[in-house]
Amino acid sequence: VQLQASGGGLVQPGGSLRLSCVVSGNFFHLNDMGWYRQAPGDQRELVATVTPLGNTNYADSVKGRFTISRDNAKNTVTLQMDSLKPEDSAVYYCNAMVRRRFLDPVDAYWGQGTLVTVSS
Repeated sequence: VQLQASGGGLVQPGGSLRLSCVVSGNFFHLNDMGWYRQAPGDQRELVATVTPLGNTNYADSVKGRFTISRDNAKNTVTLQMDSLKPEDSAVYYCNAMVRRRFLDPVDAYWGQGTLVTVSS
C-alpha cells in the first residue's frame, strides 16, 4: 500500500491550496482517511479526517477554512485549504487506515509529506 500526496507549495496569507492523496496497492478496505501536519519543533497534529461514508472531523484551528473530501472509487482524499494563515505552514501528511485482507487488523499508512508555506 502506497500513498502519494501532491499539491503543496508557497502561498500568500489569505490564499488557497488544494492537497490530494491517492492510495494505491492491494488492499481489502480503506477505512478513515485524513490529513495531519507537522511544523518544525512541533508534534504531528490532526488536521481533518473523513470516514468512508463522508463524515468529517476537523481540528478547531481549521474549522470553516479547510474542507476534506474523498472519492472512494478513486481511493483519493483531498484537502481544500482556504483563508490560509502563516500558522498553517507545515509539512502535511496524508493518512489512510487500511485493512489489507479480510481478517487483517486495520493499519495506518502515511504519505511522504508535502510542504505548505504561507508567507508574504
